[in-house]
Amino acid sequence: MKTQRLLYLSKGDVERVNVPMEEIIETLDEAFTEKGHGRIEMPPKPGIHPVPDAFIHAMPAYIPSLGSAGIKWVGGYPENYKRGLPYITGLVILNDPETGIPLSVMDCIWITAMRTGAATAVAAKYLAHKESKTIGILGCGVQGRTNLKALKTVIPALDEVKAYDISDDAARMYAEDMGRETGLDITIVGNPREAVEGSDIVVTAGPILKTPNPAIEGEWLKAGVFASPVDFDSYFKKSAFEACDKFVTDDRDQCLYYKSLGYFQHIPEIHGDLGEIAAGLKPGREKGDEKIICANLGLAMDDMATAIKIYKAAVDKNIGTWLEI
Repeated sequence: MKTQRLLYLSKGDVERVNVPMEEIIETLDEAFTEKGHGRIEMPPKPGIHPVPDAFIHAMPAYIPSLGSAGIKWVGGYPENYKRGLPYITGLVILNDPETGIPLSVMDCIWITAMRTGAATAVAAKYLAHKESKTIGILGCGVQGRTNLKALKTVIPALDEVKAYDISDDAARMYAEDMGRETGLDITIVGNPREAVEGSDIVVTAGPILKTPNPAIEGEWLKAGVFASPVDFDSYFKKSAFEACDKFVTDDRDQCLYYKSLGYFQHIPEIHGDLGEIAAGLKPGREKGDEKIICANLGLAMDDMATAIKIYKAAVDKNIGTWLEI
């Protein structure tokens, strides 16, 4: 029997591979188009919930056009910061689609952060004003950073950021770090309303909560806004969802499944999922004054589209550790 090996990539290895955000956005755009045409296999993600508001999910997907098959086993624990631990942790396993043999095991923290921002950017490509200038970021953690980085890539006209976080220290560090990284003018604001009102784009990136205390009112959303609630419906009140002209999600079935669990109780009818829009089967933004909310839930195909690029680049750069199976 032939000896089988897999490539182990630690968190540091994945970061050293450093696939550019632009490439991840392009790859996810292709994956969403494939999804829209029904050419991706991705069952609903099962999960377990050992403590309140925490989850551990299994996320498998197969993307034939990218030659990527695998699964992410990921946990999200909002209270981990009290222990000095990250909110999101887990592993990705990539398999050879032809043989099923594992190709790689890699840390998922960097992948999850980058692909989530990239998915927001794909949504913005079809749903936001290209001339959007002002963005409100609510939640200055990892997702607040990668979402801004990704959105600046697809909306180069962005020049003003209003950043809000319940932690003054987090907001201050965000303004310093992201101002330096993006060159954007970042203003720290004292409450959610200041971050939302007048913003062309709104991103909420707090923890996902089963029983949230939402803040954003419908009247705060300006005409023509594009909003991306990365944290499900944790920040948006019923009036905000009622005020939107189109509600989009990255996966209709998963969104309705989460609704059955108690999330998204106030969303309007789903206009379409992002794959249908990327594939040209449903329209994106049609009018300048449309208020559009796109709730990306986070899909396994996002991870597999990103992971295969990391694996190939790691092999080329000789990064990682080969292990016998």
